[in-house]
Amino acid sequence: MTPLPPATARPDLIRGIRRWDFVALIINITIGAGILGLPSKIYALVGAYSLVAYAVSAGIVTLIILCFAEVSSRFSGTGGPYLYARETYGPLVGFEVGWMLWISRLASFAALCNLFVDYAAYFWPGAGVGSGRVVLMAALVAVLTLVNLIGVRTASLLNNLFTVSKVLVLLLFTVVGLFFVDWQAFSFATPPSYTGFSSAVLLLIFTFSGFDVAAIPAGEIENPQRNVPFALFTAIATVALLFLLVQVVCIGTLPGLATAERPLASASQQFLGPAGAAFIAAAAMLTALGTLNALMLTGPRLLFALAEQKQIPAVFGATHPRFRTPYVALLVSAVLKLALAVSGTFIYALTLSTIIRLAYFALTCAALPVLRRRFPTQPAPFQVRGGRLLATLCVGLCVWLLSTSKGTEARDVAVAAVVGLGLYTVTRKRNPILP
Repeated sequence: MTPLPPATARPDLIRGIRRWDFVALIINITIGAGILGLPSKIYALVGAYSLVAYAVSAGIVTLIILCFAEVSSRFSGTGGPYLYARETYGPLVGFEVGWMLWISRLASFAALCNLFVDYAAYFWPGAGVGSGRVVLMAALVAVLTLVNLIGVRTASLLNNLFTVSKVLVLLLFTVVGLFFVDWQAFSFATPPSYTGFSSAVLLLIFTFSGFDVAAIPAGEIENPQRNVPFALFTAIATVALLFLLVQVVCIGTLPGLATAERPLASASQQFLGPAGAAFIAAAAMLTALGTLNALMLTGPRLLFALAEQKQIPAVFGATHPRFRTPYVALLVSAVLKLALAVSGTFIYALTLSTIIRLAYFALTCAALPVLRRRFPTQPAPFQVRGGRLLATLCVGLCVWLLSTSKGTEARDVAVAAVVGLGLYTVTRKRNPILP
């Protein structure tokens, strides 16, 4: 296969996302709804060894990030994992990665939109049912769409505000909660089963994800070859420490953690009193809102990238003449996100999310040695020592985690991939000159 030329950024996009803006973006996406519910599920699987599961998951994600950092440093265009796959394996594989990643982002937005409305119903019961639910969802999508339409700098600054706010909330939870921790609650006498531990790690990989999606708008990041690797490592270190502390507080303050439906809310009530539940409900809304904004920023860039590479109609690559944002991709994505949120089909897509991510994690890691061989005289600006061995290890880890998933989930991913293949085939037949 003839090597594709390195991708470059579109001149009509503004590189308005600065280094620390990008760090905040990754942290914002990573600190999503998972941390509000997973502490109890992980504890039910492996008990106090959930702390070990967090460490193992963070370690695996860090290794994958090393591969992402080298591969991403070769590119300055929009698309993230889609772009890497397309340049490495060709247009068909690239399209499938972009397609599946976009589906995952639509579903994640729909799920978080429902989470936001559910927690809003804690304060305003009418928002949780009937027309009130639909109206609140529509208003939420409309506001976030408008914010991201009028300019990437506005969306980036709003993202920074959400990121700082949600990190402060979780820090308050951990700092106060650590004073009430019963250290005798931590028992490591009974090792977890292999199945339980691997299942816990698989769930936590989803929780630590976000770095992959954040690289999508690289065409609007200042000096992406340097800032993307820096932001990836800074963000994952911050998030890993914070998540570990949250788990420590939950284990040490909540005796019934394994069966708690809202673990942080229940734990807060133990040491903050009746106001604890309301505090966490507000924090959950803030967390969901921040991640929703980040997803509204990054998700439509996948459609934009597919159009930029001429794999879907060019209209999706149009930029607004005044705001210079990909407005068609943004508006189409917003409509579909609202439809998914209102219909409640987000549960189905969330089941697929981890498998989809692990699949393109493996492809990106495998791209590292391929690109080294293909461009021996053009080394990546950021190079990993022992990169080939590391890439092999990461692919193996992804395969291991995929092997722990259920057959029905793998089947659903295959169905979604086949639908994408059909779309790709139809597009090529209608436009024979497309790659």
